[in-house]
Amino acid sequence: MKITQWLLLKLGLLLALLTVALLANAQTIGKMEKDRGRYMLDLIKTDLKKNYYDTSFRGIDIEARFKAAEEKIEQANSNGHIFGIIAQALTELDDSHTFFLPPQRANRTEYGWQLLAVGDHCYVNAVKPGSDAEMKGLKVGDEILSIDGRELDRSILWKLKYLYYTLRPQPGMRLVVQSPNEKPRQLDVMAKIVQGHGLYNLNSGVDFMILIRESENEPRLKRHRYLEMGDEVFIWKMPLFDLSDNEVDVMMDKVRKRKALLLDLRGNGGGAVDTLKRLVGSVCDKDVKIADLKGRKEMKPMIAKSRGDKAFTGKIVVLVDSESGSASELFARVMQLEKRGIVIGDRTAGAVMQAKYYDHTSGLDTVSFYGVSITDADLIMADGKSLEHMGVTPDELLLPTAMDMAKKQDLVMSRAAALIGLKLEPEKAGAMFPIEWKK
Repeated sequence: MKITQWLLLKLGLLLALLTVALLANAQTIGKMEKDRGRYMLDLIKTDLKKNYYDTSFRGIDIEARFKAAEEKIEQANSNGHIFGIIAQALTELDDSHTFFLPPQRANRTEYGWQLLAVGDHCYVNAVKPGSDAEMKGLKVGDEILSIDGRELDRSILWKLKYLYYTLRPQPGMRLVVQSPNEKPRQLDVMAKIVQGHGLYNLNSGVDFMILIRESENEPRLKRHRYLEMGDEVFIWKMPLFDLSDNEVDVMMDKVRKRKALLLDLRGNGGGAVDTLKRLVGSVCDKDVKIADLKGRKEMKPMIAKSRGDKAFTGKIVVLVDSESGSASELFARVMQLEKRGIVIGDRTAGAVMQAKYYDHTSGLDTVSFYGVSITDADLIMADGKSLEHMGVTPDELLLPTAMDMAKKQDLVMSRAAALIGLKLEPEKAGAMFPIEWKK
């Protein structure tokens, strides 16, 4: 099957999901709401045409696509339906960093469990204590076979998360799950609706993976954690690239005292370019070109300045998974290309572009905020390749099994330790950084 046919099939599934979810919550709307939807669509089209990095728009006829979207808005039966139509017009570009952010809802939806792609399968990797998911018997290590009647795999997982967490949160989901060595079972898991308190905090460095992670991990704490194992090893659990230069330096001052660094970037969706540059410069004894930027106009390459004699010179092992995105992927790939460290775990997200966020408002008496993230550059690595849709293939591919997850064993961390000569049992590794939930 040609890649274009494959993408069309996956796109068709996403559109079916959008249609089912939007129509299920249909409500009557009038001319004013439809006019507002068309106005939003027109502004976003203008942003896209003016700023998208590829003037050919990946071969898509933008005028025709947005004209079709405008016609669909006339048939829409809810605001949610309109937002879905706008989102679809951008999703068809199949660009990880070009997407629509609808007006934020007053309330937040918490599903009480989280999903992770491991290889080509999808598993529960966290269940919040006291949630309906826990009470219904959903467990870490359960494989999710379908959600609301739709089978899922790694290739469409990010689209499902965009739909359920950002575009159209649902009051619950019907799941078909399978625990290790057991038969499939059906569960109806209800969400918790929490009073909201604020707007999206977005800027020119917005990352799609960050947005999804922020929505998905709302009840979880996301702090940098580390373990110092004598003079030998420093283990750093890094959830985001969100540190200032000084904060990176403080961490690296601790790392330099050891012979090896295990940097755990699993679940790290990316973040600030400045953090990435500082971290690369802190582990390399020379300036490193992270990537060339390919956009509409000439752009300066992304360069990490070495910290010279303050750079860490010991061994490095980087841990990644399917949710390691953007800056995490760039760091892991630089370690490979510079032969500076070993990367182990699962293939990364393949969500590596540079984007800028454009915000808009709608309404007079009641103002709603919405916007669009638009890719303004592709990032080309030193080997001449882009990581978008490709991701980083680890030097050592190591996938936890459902039973490993159910038993809370971390074979990837255990193996990473073994690579630098440290014996660390999978059970102990799995207990080092337990999930922390907000009170």
